[in-house]
Amino acid sequence: MQRIRSLKTGWQLLKSGCEGAAKQVNTSPSTSRNYSNAQLPLRGSGSFGLLFDIDGVLVRGRTPIPAAKQCFRNLVDRNGKYKVPVVFVTNAGNCMRQAKAEHLSDLLDVEVSPDQVMLSHSPLRMFTQFHKMRVLVSGQGPVEEVAHNLGFQDVVTIDMLRDAYPLLDVVDHDRRPKDRIPPTRGLRPIDAVILFGEPIRWETNLTLIIDVLMTNGNPDNVWSSKQYPHIPVLACNMDLLWMAEAKNPRFGHGMFLVCLESLYKKVTGFDLKYEALIGKPSVVTYNYAELLIREQAKRLGWPTPVERLYAIGDNPMADIYGANLYNHYLQASQCTKAQRQAKSGGRGVGPLAETVDNAPKMTSAELGGASGVYGSEEDLPGGCSSILVCTGVYSRDQQELPSDPAHTVTEQRIFHGHRDFRFDPSLTQPSFLVEDVKEAVELVFQQEGWPLE
Repeated sequence: MQRIRSLKTGWQLLKSGCEGAAKQVNTSPSTSRNYSNAQLPLRGSGSFGLLFDIDGVLVRGRTPIPAAKQCFRNLVDRNGKYKVPVVFVTNAGNCMRQAKAEHLSDLLDVEVSPDQVMLSHSPLRMFTQFHKMRVLVSGQGPVEEVAHNLGFQDVVTIDMLRDAYPLLDVVDHDRRPKDRIPPTRGLRPIDAVILFGEPIRWETNLTLIIDVLMTNGNPDNVWSSKQYPHIPVLACNMDLLWMAEAKNPRFGHGMFLVCLESLYKKVTGFDLKYEALIGKPSVVTYNYAELLIREQAKRLGWPTPVERLYAIGDNPMADIYGANLYNHYLQASQCTKAQRQAKSGGRGVGPLAETVDNAPKMTSAELGGASGVYGSEEDLPGGCSSILVCTGVYSRDQQELPSDPAHTVTEQRIFHGHRDFRFDPSLTQPSFLVEDVKEAVELVFQQEGWPLE
């Protein structure tokens, strides 16, 4: 398979300015290589971790991808114990971690523990400032149980809200009150809105969420555009598209967010604002996944810190963009650390400071909105490589990744990312392009100098 040529960006200038000041991970080769015909440079004995997307990489809907079972034979020993730290990072969020772990265990014929599963909403555990607020949650599945499990103490569901205000949900004529106007029971005002994933009845959720935002959390009040900025909104999973059994991608929660943003702007004239956007491709999601990798490495008895991450996914806009964005965050952290060390040693930092200061700044959305939740720079890995497989959203038959920065594919010109993320085509370029997840794991083992069985 072919290793992809990276585009020249300000971040590459940042990376080059850090050479010699911080340990680097070679994810931006200047020439393409074919790893089936040439030996990749080995990494030595340092430790690494694997981040697996699920839909389109391991499964299509409820059907496992054949290569997935094969690749996990390389990842566990004869006793079923993992040889390397593995975390499953998915933007799904309409279930509990335990349920997703059991589902994966059945599909892959290996034991998957809840500690190895990260759903789109998992980082909300760190947003403790919202845990005592009264929150309205939107999604499907056990959303109330999920919210309580994440630490939220006062939870209102969309169904609870429509029961309390029976006159609000009237798009579906069959759900309208028939004989008499039912009384409004009312609820205490809502302080924040949490969007877990795409709901079943979009029109109901869209209508009631707009009601809450335009009445300062109290649908008993009259709509007012003066209620701006609105109460906090936290959204999980920005995937515009995802891959199930159908030949073509299906609409994801990102499409629901597009509808909500458009409706709010149409009615009020203002932009919907997010307190936090989490799930891939936000940095906070990968940072949280790295913490799970680190904990797993300790349980495996690895003697050294995790030095490198490999993120395997099928969606250039979510998996690849996110892994590359996190790699840039890691490189920037390394540079900042090197700057401080140089200053404390009384040495001038010269071009290093200039490259850090002039590098493109990540938006609040890309960082996830969770300031102060990231780990110590001493604990962070050196880098994160992105590996794109062709079994899901990305397909060689439908799309072609550019080898020249001057040519971009249609998917990149038509930006599928979230409104609040930068349009940077270089972030959708993978470090490696392979056919399937089995080939991805083989590539990582070869890259790390591990024997294949």
